[in-house]
Amino acid sequence: MADAASQVLLGSGLTVLSQPLMYVKVLVQVGYEPLPPTLGRNVFGRQVYQLPGLFAYAKHIVKVDGRAGLFKGLTPRLCSSAIGTVVHSKVLQRYQEAEQAEPGSSKKEPVSSLEQVLKETSREMVARSAATLITHPFHVITLRCMVQFIGRETKYSGTLSAFTTIYREEGILGFFAGLIPRLLGDILSLWLCNMLAYLINTYALENGVSAMTEMKSYSQAVTGFFASMLTYPFVLVSNLMAVNNCGLAGGLLPYAPTYSSWLDCWSQLHREGNMSRGNSLFFRKVPAGKRYVWDERRFR
Repeated sequence: MADAASQVLLGSGLTVLSQPLMYVKVLVQVGYEPLPPTLGRNVFGRQVYQLPGLFAYAKHIVKVDGRAGLFKGLTPRLCSSAIGTVVHSKVLQRYQEAEQAEPGSSKKEPVSSLEQVLKETSREMVARSAATLITHPFHVITLRCMVQFIGRETKYSGTLSAFTTIYREEGILGFFAGLIPRLLGDILSLWLCNMLAYLINTYALENGVSAMTEMKSYSQAVTGFFASMLTYPFVLVSNLMAVNNCGLAGGLLPYAPTYSSWLDCWSQLHREGNMSRGNSLFFRKVPAGKRYVWDERRFR
């Protein structure tokens, strides 16, 4: 119980600290660009037109809504973080209890490292999926609270009232908009990360070398970053579907058409070359072949 409480507190702290970053990221994912490109230099020193990065974008939000404006959607996100942590912990705890309750569990033969990785990854997948499923309504509300910045709406002004609004206008399914690509992205990212780490630790790093143990601990972080990059389109599509056609300016034309499904959203983003939109908040390049429309605060 103490471990779960400490995890909730740690997760809540990280959620608060990362809130401005997520806020900017979501607005960029939607395609909202309140500031025009400026002439700057890339990492190689060449002069290029760049879009405002994280700090310039955040400064604009502060200018419009004050510093508190950077924390719109924080309450439902904190709820999501806390509930998700507890659910994740409880599911893994159930697995451990079930394993210990099995007859002869203390005399089991040792399993291979691959079998152990497969078992642990499967359990982690179930735990994460359960947490995602239960907390997704809070995730939807968080995103919609943030996207309100675009049209200056106040439709989702509170967590409880947001639940009422979504249920009244969209029914139960409204709470799970964008759930499928989010689940798929999480599952693919988890399996890619763990299996790549296993392959690297088993075949690329030789045992018996003093520095290998430390390198193996880093391999999990490296493969996690690589997996998150590969599965980013699922995150983008999930977030766009969560706000699509919900009555907010950021979920309607000119920012987005009404998508018939998440696959429709995926295919349209792919055609437009926007599958990585919002993936980077630094050194943001101007989209090739598109022009900035000042009145709409976007590229087309």
